[in-house]
Amino acid sequence: MRSISVLDDLIEKKPARRCAAMERSAPMMNEDNPALSASEVIARRLFGAGCRHAFGIPGGEVLSLMDALGHAGLSVNLVKHENSGGFMAEGTYHANGAPGVLFATIGPGIANAANAIANAWQDRVPMIVLTGCVPAVEAHTYTHQVFDHVAFLKPITKAVFRVEPGTAGILIDKALKIATSGRPGPVVLDVPIDVQREVSAEWMMPRHQPESAMVPAPPVLKRADDWVTGAARPIMIAGVDAIGAEDAAAVAEFCVSRSIPLITTYKAKGILPENHDLSLGGAGLSPIADGILLPLIAASDCIILAGYDPIEMRIGWRDVVTPDHRVIDITAEGNTHYMHQSALNIVGSVAGTLGSLAASPAPQVHWPDGEIAAAKAALHTAFKSDEAWGPAGIVDEARKACPAGTIATVDSGAHRIVMSQVWQADVPHGTLQSTALCTMGCAVPLAIGRKLAEPERPVIAFVGDAGVEMFLGELATARDLKLGIPIVTFIDEQLGLIELKQRNSQMANLGVDFPGTDFAKVAEAMGGYGAVCTDRNGLNAAITAAFERDTFTLISAVVGRRAYDGRI
Repeated sequence: MRSISVLDDLIEKKPARRCAAMERSAPMMNEDNPALSASEVIARRLFGAGCRHAFGIPGGEVLSLMDALGHAGLSVNLVKHENSGGFMAEGTYHANGAPGVLFATIGPGIANAANAIANAWQDRVPMIVLTGCVPAVEAHTYTHQVFDHVAFLKPITKAVFRVEPGTAGILIDKALKIATSGRPGPVVLDVPIDVQREVSAEWMMPRHQPESAMVPAPPVLKRADDWVTGAARPIMIAGVDAIGAEDAAAVAEFCVSRSIPLITTYKAKGILPENHDLSLGGAGLSPIADGILLPLIAASDCIILAGYDPIEMRIGWRDVVTPDHRVIDITAEGNTHYMHQSALNIVGSVAGTLGSLAASPAPQVHWPDGEIAAAKAALHTAFKSDEAWGPAGIVDEARKACPAGTIATVDSGAHRIVMSQVWQADVPHGTLQSTALCTMGCAVPLAIGRKLAEPERPVIAFVGDAGVEMFLGELATARDLKLGIPIVTFIDEQLGLIELKQRNSQMANLGVDFPGTDFAKVAEAMGGYGAVCTDRNGLNAAITAAFERDTFTLISAVVGRRAYDGRI
């Protein structure tokens, strides 16, 4: 609950404080040279950067910022929890490439947002976070809801700035550049209440310009090209740093033109449509998939890592490549993770590097013994996509019910691993999830943000029953925004992944099982539709109907307890 602050008079009634120097330097109000407040400067720069949506919960300390966002042309969306707002902001980024925008008020508001901010930091999501704080003159004598936002958020962001008088234009430019450069991530602007309304002239500062992509020197390019051209069994692994439009297109074109098979991390699924003969789908968390894919990596005589960041991968991916391999590692930043080491390290643009390699003189025949086709078939068999009913059958049938180009979001849990291996993504950014932080409660907010940014695009969410209950309130947000999203809920009445780990460790069953909830009734009570499915035909019909509605449909796909044994 947001309490009423004694600063409300300052927020709502008192005019902005302006020093004499600012009065003299502020431009006169006219059509060509308007005087703008710090909030207006920030909002206009965000709109200029392509941002069209902002998410959060109002508080007195951010009202001026919210008002400016609305006047600048951004849609200001009320959510039920700041954590969900962060994932909705990420969803819009995956639609249009512009940084997501999250706002949060002082104290509990920004504290609630910490998980989503940390997720953006680990999952490489460009995000601008706006919050307010008490004026400097008040901070020494007023403590209600007050703590140091900068110190609190510094470890989980690329940068945190407290906006001082006259610095709004500089700092929003810095924030946008830092958030979108190198490995993207969140940047926070903490704007004191009095500064938000102060008028200044620095609005004239131009927005930052994108930097030219770094391309390696000719000797490095020649070495890389010689390795690729001379390889009989080359393979590429693409990751979260290659999901931008230009990089994704370059990866797909390079693999197809040179007949190089592609493995992606879960976040990069769809860079090459996964029904393509060269696509081996996603990898990261499944030992079953690892047993099929890692032997291919070991047998390869040239491994290209395109924007691959092992932050998405389980420990079994440590040292899967070694300096003894011919490994070309193209990264946004230097390797300090030490999950692996590479023989040839290139810090720079994925698209620029791949585009600078000489074109293959003729179509090449690679992996002549049919290992890639055999691996694709083995993956299909291993994950039981053809089963009559069960976790994999649910995902497989959902894919059949969804049109081409559908975006799928998925929450964390055992179902995520099955879904990430079975779902066939056919577009970049086609499968949205929390891959590095693996946080629960993200799928429905991601789906809301993605659908809101591109209403004509079909979006489906996959969640566990525990995940639905964690952020149940956002069903109301989907209802309020009139978004026709099918939400497929795996009903096993337990934390399936944790229960499996608990049992495999011969530990007692503690804190993982729970009674079931009648989600069909919940959906109806919250203004949506509910369905219970126990077979493929019912599921297909429920998903098809859901896309025609102007509200959410909560679909209970019943699998029962211990449904994931031997499947992940």
